[in-house]
Amino acid sequence: MSGHVAYLSLGSNLSAEPEGCKCNLDKAVAALKRLPETVVLKVSSYIETDPVGYKDQPMFLNAAVKLATALSPHALLGAALGIEAAMGRIRTIKNGPRIIDIDILMYDDVKIDTPELILPHPRMNERDFVQIPLREIENDESLV
Repeated sequence: MSGHVAYLSLGSNLSAEPEGCKCNLDKAVAALKRLPETVVLKVSSYIETDPVGYKDQPMFLNAAVKLATALSPHALLGAALGIEAAMGRIRTIKNGPRIIDIDILMYDDVKIDTPELILPHPRMNERDFVQIPLREIENDESLV
């Protein structure tokens, strides 16, 4: 397997499971572990955060994941969107409630700006729900 390193952000604030959003993040991590030519290297703690943008919704549970993968950035995006769809994600309100959200934050030092994918993620430095878990898995303030 080629050694590309990618960082992802996970978020959830809707759940039909008794365990709540933790179950959704656990399922997303398990699905990432099943991706071809991909190894989950680290998963942060799960942190509860306030919603950003659209405020009239439940609190979020967020995490960060570090992967090693041979998938291209666009293939990884497709896989993330597939996991979201399989888990029942429906996009209705921008920044609204969701079962699962998987964003690619960084992929090596790659810079991409297409309608489908922008890397590094353009707003990751503005969001504590991204920064706190990222710093935890790398324990490195210079990462972001």
